Amino acid sequence: MTPPRDAIDRLSPAVRYQIANGLGWSGLRPVQALSTEAILDGANCVVLAPTAGGKTEAAFLPLLSRMDVEDWRGVSVLYVAPIRALLNNQEARLHRLTGLIGRRAGKWHGDVKEPARRRLMDEPPDVLAITPESLEAMLLSTRTPARRFLAHVRAVVIDEVHAFAGDDRGAHLVALMERISRIAEADIQRIGLSATVGDPETIVAWLSGSSLRPQRVVDPGGTRKPPELALDFVGSLDNAALLIDRLYPGTRRLVFVDSRRRVEELGHRLSQRGVDVYLSHSSLALSERTAAEKAFEEGTNCVIVATSALELGIDVGDLDHVIQIDAPSSVSSFLQRMGRTGRRAGTKANCTFLATDDDALLRAAAIIDLFRNGYVEPAGPSSWSPHVLAHQSIALSMQERGAAAHAWWGWLEGCAAFREVSTSEREAIVRHMVYNDILVEADARLALGARGERLYGARNFLELYAVFSTPRVLRVLYGQTEVGVVDAAFLQDKERQSPNFVLAGRPWRIVGVDWKGGTCSVEPAEAGSYPRWFGQPVTLARSLCQAMRRVLHSSDHDASWSKRAVAAIEAQRASHAFLDDAPLPLEEDSNGRCRWWTFGGGAGNRILAGLLEAELGARVSPGNTFITFVDGAAESAVAIRQAIDALVARAPLGWADAARLVDPDQRSRVSKFQPCLPKEIEHGLIARETMSVDDANETLAAWKRSASNPESRA
Repeated sequence: MTPPRDAIDRLSPAVRYQIANGLGWSGLRPVQALSTEAILDGANCVVLAPTAGGKTEAAFLPLLSRMDVEDWRGVSVLYVAPIRALLNNQEARLHRLTGLIGRRAGKWHGDVKEPARRRLMDEPPDVLAITPESLEAMLLSTRTPARRFLAHVRAVVIDEVHAFAGDDRGAHLVALMERISRIAEADIQRIGLSATVGDPETIVAWLSGSSLRPQRVVDPGGTRKPPELALDFVGSLDNAALLIDRLYPGTRRLVFVDSRRRVEELGHRLSQRGVDVYLSHSSLALSERTAAEKAFEEGTNCVIVATSALELGIDVGDLDHVIQIDAPSSVSSFLQRMGRTGRRAGTKANCTFLATDDDALLRAAAIIDLFRNGYVEPAGPSSWSPHVLAHQSIALSMQERGAAAHAWWGWLEGCAAFREVSTSEREAIVRHMVYNDILVEADARLALGARGERLYGARNFLELYAVFSTPRVLRVLYGQTEVGVVDAAFLQDKERQSPNFVLAGRPWRIVGVDWKGGTCSVEPAEAGSYPRWFGQPVTLARSLCQAMRRVLHSSDHDASWSKRAVAAIEAQRASHAFLDDAPLPLEEDSNGRCRWWTFGGGAGNRILAGLLEAELGARVSPGNTFITFVDGAAESAVAIRQAIDALVARAPLGWADAARLVDPDQRSRVSKFQPCLPKEIEHGLIARETMSVDDANETLAAWKRSASNPESRA
């Protein structure tokens, strides 16, 4: 897309003056010129540019121009980010931008204390940086006059929009935008910012909801320098620590690890080697994370080990290298992480993968393969989110101090997250909630019922502020200083290796645990085991699994692979030689098991395994790349083929097929608002949250295509 040459001339004189004199720029970058046109034309848009590509200015310069020309007053722009750390990181930048034209920015989230909030209420800023959860809390609060405070909102800027689009927080966010647009009585402009979105047209339509504004994708395109990629096979985390110690001496390295436990383990191993190392993950105290990021930013020869939290646009200074232990689960995450580098003139973005086992090596090679082919996963926001709708009905009953039973839906009508929730389903959800005393209906108004208060009313309705649940954790205190948090279940595990544990890269001895108060007192120790934080197993997408198959089936070597990586991948290719003879082979092993190598992704395989188990009458287990048949199910490969053929004859599969697989006696917990849903809708939700009919149907279609060559099924 070619940027208009006169875009800067459309900005207000004050903004143009400050671009030259306040910012010291000679003009606008292509993305800023294009976004200026789109935003001043009044469009809802998604702005795409690499990390540090000027997306924040791309959104705010035209918005500040409109603010200046149209004399917006009060809180007129909301800046929404997925995590508090990003809001903190952007605070100075927003202050500087708004200050260019004599306006103000403010910040509001869970760490902002009450005196600061009161000052914001007394003197509302022009731009308010906030999380969705804090927006919800503001709307529900009896102490915050949200209607007055938000009455003048004219635009919402959503940073890292891809981080919202694929989950419940995104559905919550677009519902909040509908509610705020009703309060402001305006068609609020919606602007999403991202470096990595595979389906930007879908995202801008999802953000728009009931808005009647035109929709645009702002993508400056253009060629970018190819990054420097390296993939090495190191075999263990200890070897990874050794290599990180020796790699790129005298530089600042950011190491991504995809679990908090392994962040602690790697950080501890590096510190034992004398490396200047800092840690960052969500279970460390804010003071620990802030100190680590600041020390790292000011260092010159150091390492920070972090989880995915540091991929979300947070500035930790001018990085030299990104190192990935094993592999992320998506190309999008890889691009975000690699985008932390290559910001200085004359430097390139770079990423070094250090694989600690064969599975991680294959996954990393597949990520590189997808990247080489220009693929980024679609975010695929849901348009059927009945649990979030239930959450919003409760929130509205509280916001309105009793929502009119016939009118509450008017607050949300047009929201893209509920577009496929039918009228009958919506009415059934409310009836179910009233019947179960989650809501009560009196005088044609809906209010929170006694059971609703028990489920969601504790701690000043904290459970209603967010659509997601968090496990019970205990605060770890060294004296009066908070180190971080650990799962209560970890401390209760009597089989852990040591009574001591490592947190923030340092070993601690437990002095005492206050279960009622939720604290664990510690003192320094010589050694300790690494804590566990309990989460869900990783489900890989079909696209990634298919790329893994391509790597195994190919004879090519990517230029990024080290000699060790080449040797390890060649060994995997030799052990998967059966893939050469069949696109979706059945492999029988010496233990009496049979595997169907679908490379179909975990969510699609889950449906197929459930339906095949029902057909065969014996246990069938899904994985990401294969489906395993054991015991009676593995007795006959012919019977397995016949069962698969029977599924092909039934295809295409639908969500009703998936919902029937949900065990009513062992329901998965996918949302804390499941009690608000009738059983049939709850089963449908579990199915959609854990399975993929599209992926299952693609696998069945591939099996059907192989039918033309019977030998390929051998």
